[in-house]
Amino acid sequence: MSHIPPLDPMVAARKGFRETEDRISRFWTDAGVGPHADGGWAVLLDGRTPKTPDKAPLVLPTQASAQLVADEWAAQGQFLDPSTMPATRLASTAIDRIGQAREPVADEIAAYAGSDVVCYLAEHPTPLVERQAREWGPWRDWAAREMGVALEPVEGIVHRPQSPDAIARVKAHALSLDDFRLTGLATAVPLLGSAVLALAVEQGALGGGAAFDLSRIDELFQEEQWGVDAEAAERTEARREETQLLDLWFRALD
Repeated sequence: MSHIPPLDPMVAARKGFRETEDRISRFWTDAGVGPHADGGWAVLLDGRTPKTPDKAPLVLPTQASAQLVADEWAAQGQFLDPSTMPATRLASTAIDRIGQAREPVADEIAAYAGSDVVCYLAEHPTPLVERQAREWGPWRDWAAREMGVALEPVEGIVHRPQSPDAIARVKAHALSLDDFRLTGLATAVPLLGSAVLALAVEQGALGGGAAFDLSRIDELFQEEQWGVDAEAAERTEARREETQLLDLWFRALD
């Protein structure tokens, strides 16, 4: 989301690395976690805590979330590859950025509820209409029942304003989250195009892969009719992996 641009883990560890042809060489042997003196769990590289881009220690609220980040550092090869470190980016963003932007980030999350993908039903063809009703309806019901977020479906693409109360409830929930969960939710919502599906993943009611499939029912229907090329499939798989990582992120923070 625009208020929390992702941070690059290539600049997260500022001591001990060597740059070789614009790449950062691995400068540690062991990656693990340990309790931090000020609370939380620190990522440890050979016993030292790396820094975020804003020079804060890389400390997370739970042992499992710190381990998720440490595992990314442990999996690096000779050179650091930021594209394989999404949990590190989430942690750095939560630590360095989200605290100064909680209100606008919550506003952006709530705005997605106003145009949520699960509320816009196709007018035709019938098989797609039936699939959307069958698979999206239960999650709109879940949001109303469990989160107090009652959203109305509409046929076609013409925007229909949602209840201000529903939008306000999404924002209030976002603001109730700590910086780490809020960062995850702020990342999941635009990825899925849906506050409802992102909330379901954050709450543990829906798996990341299942949420991703639900978010692209229209695309899946078109692929079933016309097929999909290899390049598009690769992009889709990358987005699926990102959603699955967010599911792991939320569960590690539980």
